[in-house]
Amino acid sequence: MSLPAGVLIVGVYGTGKTSVCEELAHLLESAGAAYGAIDLDWLGWYSVPDLAHEHEWLDPVALSNLETMVRNYLSAGVDHVVLAGSVWSRRELTALRAALPVSLRVVQLTLPLDEIHRRLSTAVTAGRAEDLHEAARQTDVVRAGPPDAVVPDALVANDRPIHTVAQEIMDWLGWP
Repeated sequence: MSLPAGVLIVGVYGTGKTSVCEELAHLLESAGAAYGAIDLDWLGWYSVPDLAHEHEWLDPVALSNLETMVRNYLSAGVDHVVLAGSVWSRRELTALRAALPVSLRVVQLTLPLDEIHRRLSTAVTAGRAEDLHEAARQTDVVRAGPPDAVVPDALVANDRPIHTVAQEIMDWLGWP
C-alpha cells in the first residue's frame, strides 16, 4: 500500500506560501480530490511563561499538533496533504517526514526581495516592518546556502497569478 501524497510549500517570509497552499486546496477540491491543507505557522503559535522553545514550527508542541492533524485527516479519507511553512534545515525536514505517514515532496517558492517588500508593505498590521526584516534575513540565509539547508525537489517562481503557480505545482506533482 502506497503512502498518501503530500507537498510542503517552503520559501522565505512573504513569498506566498499560504496563498499557494490555499489555491492548491481549491484546485484539489474542484477536482473532487480528498485533501487536507495546513499552514504550519499556526500550529506553534503559543506562549507558556518559563517554557523555552525556539519559536520555530518544529517546536515539539507544533510537531505534535501537526502529526495529530495529519493523522486525523488521513483517518477521514484524505489522500493529498498540502503543507505550507518555513522549514529551513534538513534536520527539520527529517523530523517532519518521520512524524507524517505521507510521501512528501518539497516545493520552494522564489520571489525577489523587492516584490516581497511591495506585497508586505500593503498590509495593515504593525508587525509588517518586522516581517520585512525577517524576509530580508531569510533571503540572506538562503543565498549563503547553509550546509544543512533543505534541498527542494522543485523551485517555482511565484511572480505570476497565484492560480498559474498552483496549477504548475499540481501538474509537476501529477495531481488531479
